[in-house]
Amino acid sequence: MTSMPYPENGRRITVGVDTHADVHVAVALDQVGIRLGERHIPTTEAGYDEIERWALELGPVDAFGVEGTGSYGAGLARLLRRRGHRVVEVNRPDRSTRRQRGKSDPIDAEIAARAVLAGIATATPKSGDGDAEMIRMLKLTRDSAVKAQTQAINQIRSILVTAPASLREDLAGLTTATMLNRCAALPELHDSAVAAPVAAAQFALRLLARRYLQLRGEASQIKTHLRRLTDRAAPALTALAGVGPDGAATFLTAAGDNPHRLHSEAAFAALCGASPIPASSGKTNRHRLNRGGNRQANAALHRAVVVRLRWHEPTQNYMARRRALGMTNREVMRCLKRYIARGVYHALVQPRQATNDLPDGA
Repeated sequence: MTSMPYPENGRRITVGVDTHADVHVAVALDQVGIRLGERHIPTTEAGYDEIERWALELGPVDAFGVEGTGSYGAGLARLLRRRGHRVVEVNRPDRSTRRQRGKSDPIDAEIAARAVLAGIATATPKSGDGDAEMIRMLKLTRDSAVKAQTQAINQIRSILVTAPASLREDLAGLTTATMLNRCAALPELHDSAVAAPVAAAQFALRLLARRYLQLRGEASQIKTHLRRLTDRAAPALTALAGVGPDGAATFLTAAGDNPHRLHSEAAFAALCGASPIPASSGKTNRHRLNRGGNRQANAALHRAVVVRLRWHEPTQNYMARRRALGMTNREVMRCLKRYIARGVYHALVQPRQATNDLPDGA
């Protein structure tokens, strides 16, 4: 590592950090972009202390630009924020930059620092130290359980299609719940007893049914915790029409524990992919559909719209008015997603205030 002597008075430091699983690489720049040095540190508490101490030895620190604040850089970003430093989330360098400058960890760290210094990177990372982070972990676990449930029930039905006739006929015409209970109650067989197609089918069905029932119990247990946490974190959010515990968990995960980092409801709509994107050129003035953003949050907005169109009278009236003006169902649903995103944002930043009604004349 090379570094300049202790800086003169008035020098301000910007540090860029390229994060990895085992080692982070940091590069420090002064306020005019002069490279002051680099440091490789382990991803431990001691390593985080070392990078902070090294940066402060160079001079007063304006900001730390950290890549991967939602993954490898989460621990470093949390510690720096707790100690009062300004932490900026930096995107990975794009391919054109890497073609021009090459690829190495110190180069990526320097690019991160320059992005902060130039004002290109301005996003505040999620704090990751409250209810939203707990909700994120629980929802991730529940989603995997639900996905595995779907796989298990599909495999049961696939086996029944080609199972021996006696077994297939015994389980035909049953409801899903009854079929699962009956499969789970099939007699246990030792490996040596699996010597015929019927025995093999019974063995597989019993295991898959018990797996499904166990996963269903796990998902139900996690949903109870999610309901409690979402009600505590943002009671106004779960009071919105069409937003249940799962949707509220998705929105809280997208916004993080510090939703005020999103400076406006338009920023939250863009985060959810519910804001139209300008696509104008010359005499053409148009917008296109936003296919970016957090797709899970976008899907939660869509589900909220579907629920409201079925049960919420003001939303039904809004659809009728817009359809009378010549808009298609898809266009109206996009408008509704954008409106619900506004309500969700206000429920996140003002956890105890919510409204379900559309504005007059909308």
